[in-house]
Amino acid sequence: MTQQITSSIVTVTGGLILDQDVYSMPPGAASILNNFEPSILGGYRRLSGTSKYSSSQVNGSNTVQGVFVYNDQVFAISNGTLARSAGSSWTNLETGLNASGRYMGERFNYENTEKLILVNGADNPRVISGNTVSTITASGVPTDAQHVASFRSHMFYAGMSSNPQEIVFSAPFNEDDFQASNGAGSIKVDDNITGLKVFRDNLFIFCQDRIFKLTGSGLASFAIENISRHIGCLDGFSIQEIGGDLTFLGPDGIRTVQGTARIGDIELGSISKPIQRRFEDIILDRISSVVIREKSQYRLFTPATGGVEKAAKGIIGVIKANPQGGIGWEWADLKGIKPSCCDSYYISNDEVVVHGGYDGYVYQQESGNTFAGTNIRASYRSPDLTLGDAGIRKNMQRINVNYDSEGEVDLMLGVKFDFENSDIPQPANYNLTTQVSHALYGGTGVTYGSAAYGSEGFPIVRQPIEGSGFTAVVKIDDTSSNPPITLKGFQLEFTPGTRM
Repeated sequence: MTQQITSSIVTVTGGLILDQDVYSMPPGAASILNNFEPSILGGYRRLSGTSKYSSSQVNGSNTVQGVFVYNDQVFAISNGTLARSAGSSWTNLETGLNASGRYMGERFNYENTEKLILVNGADNPRVISGNTVSTITASGVPTDAQHVASFRSHMFYAGMSSNPQEIVFSAPFNEDDFQASNGAGSIKVDDNITGLKVFRDNLFIFCQDRIFKLTGSGLASFAIENISRHIGCLDGFSIQEIGGDLTFLGPDGIRTVQGTARIGDIELGSISKPIQRRFEDIILDRISSVVIREKSQYRLFTPATGGVEKAAKGIIGVIKANPQGGIGWEWADLKGIKPSCCDSYYISNDEVVVHGGYDGYVYQQESGNTFAGTNIRASYRSPDLTLGDAGIRKNMQRINVNYDSEGEVDLMLGVKFDFENSDIPQPANYNLTTQVSHALYGGTGVTYGSAAYGSEGFPIVRQPIEGSGFTAVVKIDDTSSNPPITLKGFQLEFTPGTRM
């Protein structure tokens, strides 16, 4: 008598989780999720690549100190030289700036003129209007500000080495007027300032151990309110607005400042608990971050042990709707991109994500299928699946892998048993390759080995597998230069065996 085949279907969702045991971890989550991004459309998508934004270095092989998208162009600073992109090269706009600092920028629009202001902690602020650079030299201007933000038509400066607890703001609608009689002034807080960010009609002041917000509409009504006396921001370059919240790096991981309509106040919440161990040994040097708005995605890049030049690791956080009707964060690891600075904004209505490199080049993210010519190493590992009952041996028959492909596929699939115990036989990995099925739009021809508009990959791969165990883990590795795939889920088919 043939034993009945049992199946277990797993829909991948939940992202990377590092702090739960096998019996409590959701089956759709991942114990390894490297260079796969949780998709707002469902599943885990292998990352797109990066490519050089320009074929030329900004200023030799020197580290890019800042990069900004403004005026439908990309601007960058390297070795104290400010330049703008010009096709395959760079046009220098100013030289002799501080050659070692990090640059913070703020796009603003006073009286129908969009501008970009830059500070670096060592020089007077620079203002870019179109392709013209000017220096703010007015009396009272902070000459060494590290942070800048535009709020209520005033320009706010902070992070001065001479007074790290002070905020200086300009007169309204004039970033270079610091006369008190015209509405300029200063404010002090009781902690060293690490960042500034405007959010929901307030200016948030991030400090080492505290967070404040500035309310009001001008000099006469500005007031400081305390938000937190126990949590601060470790690095202002981690602060980003995404999903109606401010996201930042706190002492215990990634946190948000979360607005609540119910009480009209602010609550603080940690969002990175599933990957908390990633922050145990974080190095606070050259932190950088960026948002990809179209994907509701936050990327934080942190230096690796050995110095910033070896930094090639990051964290991806994605805001997704959950089955309960709310929203939550899903996480993944990112390895292989080495930003010294980042920015994202729009060029001709298309979102452009760029980062500066330690090699002097500016790179565009979400471009191509490799990391600047190096194949992307993407890995997924499921939790150790009990498949209903950890005490019953499962004799495996087949796995059906469900995915969406954006081109041809070349994957390694592994199914391992009993926590990958080396004392029991483990089946070899399987190579999954699919030939894209092509359909020429409006035509009848099919060309083998070439892509065509409207082509689709086979949605399910059925792979016979061998072996048995009480638990099983599914592993997928993609080291090809093919276009991304999105893993949707899988179905394990097996016959129940003996009880332990």
